[in-house]
Amino acid sequence: MKRFTLLFVSLAAVLSMQAQNTREFIKQHILDNNECKSVAITQKSGDVMIYARNGWAAEGCPEGLMDALHELNFDNEEIQDVTLTDKGNWLVLFGSNGMHWNKINYDLLEKMIQYNNNAEKITTVSFNDKDEWILITTESISASSNEILEWLGDGCDKYGQLWTACITNDAIVAVYESGYKFWGDVPEDLIEQLINCSSNVYMVKMSGDAWFFRCTDGHMEYNM
Repeated sequence: MKRFTLLFVSLAAVLSMQAQNTREFIKQHILDNNECKSVAITQKSGDVMIYARNGWAAEGCPEGLMDALHELNFDNEEIQDVTLTDKGNWLVLFGSNGMHWNKINYDLLEKMIQYNNNAEKITTVSFNDKDEWILITTESISASSNEILEWLGDGCDKYGQLWTACITNDAIVAVYESGYKFWGDVPEDLIEQLINCSSNVYMVKMSGDAWFFRCTDGHMEYNM
C-alpha cells in the first residue's frame, strides 16, 4: 500500500486519501481498457478491477490476493469476480465455480462447496466484515441470516428473479428482474443511476460513496 508521511492528519483522513488514490489508479485502467467486468473497492484494503478473460489491475491490496490473481492470469483461467473487504478478507471466483479465498466466513464457504458439488453455477458472492453474506446461484439464494433472506425474498415476490446483490458493513443493494431494493446507507447517486438504467444490471459493487455496476449488454457506470 502507498505510504503517506503527513503531520497532524487523522487516521481517517489518511485512509480516505489512500482509497482515493487507489481508485484513481483503477479508474484510469478502466478508461485505458475501455472495459471492466467487475471491481472490488474498499476504504482500507485497496481496489481491484478485472477485464476480458483474466486481465486485472490492483493497487494497495493484500499480497495473497495479488498472488492469486497473478496465478490465475498465468494459468489462463477465466476470472469471474473478486470480493474484498476493508479488513482484507477476499475471494476470487474463477472458471466454473473455482475459488481462491482468505478468511471468509465458514458457513459461506461450506454453502459454496455444497452448491459446487450440486453443479449449481454461482453468480454472486458478497460479504462484509460482520460475517454477513449473500450467495446467489442460477437456482438458489442463501444468506447469513433469516432476516436478510426474508428481505431478499420479499423483493423476489415484488420484482421477480434476484439477479445480483451487494452487501457492505452498512448497506445492501439487491437487483431483480424488474426492480431494486435498497437498505441502509446506499449512495443516492447509485440509486438514481440504477433506477434510470435501461439495461439489465448483473453486477453491482459499492464501498462508502464509491460504486460500480455493469449490465449484460456491456454498459457500465461508476463513481470512483
